[in-house]
Amino acid sequence: MRNIRVPHRLAACLLPLFAFASTPVSAQVDLTSLDRDMAGPRAQVLVLGTIHLRGLPPGFNPAALDPVLDKLAAFRPEIITIEDENGEECDLAARHAARYGADYCEPVAAARAATGLDVPAAMEEARQLLKAWPAHPTPQGRRRLAALFLASYDSASAYVQWVQLAPGERRSGDGLDAALVAQLEKLGKRNDESYQIAARLAARLGLARVHAVDNHTGDLAEVPDIKAFVREIEAAWAQGGATFEPRKKREEALSGASDLLPLYRAVNEPEGLRALAEANVVPALRAQSKAGYPQIWVAGWEIRNLRMVANIRETFRERPGARVLTVVGASHKPWFDSWLGQLQGVDIVDVQKVLK
Repeated sequence: MRNIRVPHRLAACLLPLFAFASTPVSAQVDLTSLDRDMAGPRAQVLVLGTIHLRGLPPGFNPAALDPVLDKLAAFRPEIITIEDENGEECDLAARHAARYGADYCEPVAAARAATGLDVPAAMEEARQLLKAWPAHPTPQGRRRLAALFLASYDSASAYVQWVQLAPGERRSGDGLDAALVAQLEKLGKRNDESYQIAARLAARLGLARVHAVDNHTGDLAEVPDIKAFVREIEAAWAQGGATFEPRKKREEALSGASDLLPLYRAVNEPEGLRALAEANVVPALRAQSKAGYPQIWVAGWEIRNLRMVANIRETFRERPGARVLTVVGASHKPWFDSWLGQLQGVDIVDVQKVLK
């Protein structure tokens, strides 16, 4: 038996078909009204479904996202989460490479060499800095925190600090060497929503960081034949792909515009998300398979989303009433809206109204 995680490259290719479709079942105990007399403010959680920007042409201009950022800034999030693995998970995977693979997360060897800190030590120093993070940090403090984030598998948060430095202060020092400076400059050119939406918005709002909430530890599947596993999942998705084609073509047309706000409005339309869900999960659940591979994939997909939702909840555990923005692939949005909305003291914000 082998430990199987669908590779990132395969996940990226199949992303347009990811979503959820489950039939609501009456629970034995209704928990939905337990917070009816809650004291204090309720958390406001906005889930922004996004395309993966890495799929856009190299000539993509991030300025096309400015109208989207303007709308999100008006929501005034205090916490922003992204679809990336956090430092603890990456450190775990690095220590168990036989199970998770050697390329589970991007390497941090350069940052470790520059700071002299391993991942746990860098994370702890960053945590202590953030506990007393001032309203107006010094350039030295920002450079140091950026270096610690890079050594903690948290490059998006490092970029948040880098962007907030004055141009003349974006240089080596305080743990940043020439290699890390080059890495930070390169991040700003990466077509990735974690940087071009979440990190840029966090910097604009003066936040210290973003929070990585993705998790792949639960979607590993121990199957004897990985090729058959992938083949059966792809065949199931192909059965439902036709219903998704009109949406896919519409998004492709909108993604080339100089203003991507219409694209994000389209991506987050409830009807489109419902079609995305049905195209993804329903055929997989109905697929005939002696080994049950398509159904095994659905189970892993649910585990992944449950752990991501728990990670999001952890970001505002000590902050009741926080305003939270989570930027995630559109395939996750229906799950996030449903499961986050079941949490006590949490309200889901209508993204369509925010993007209007």
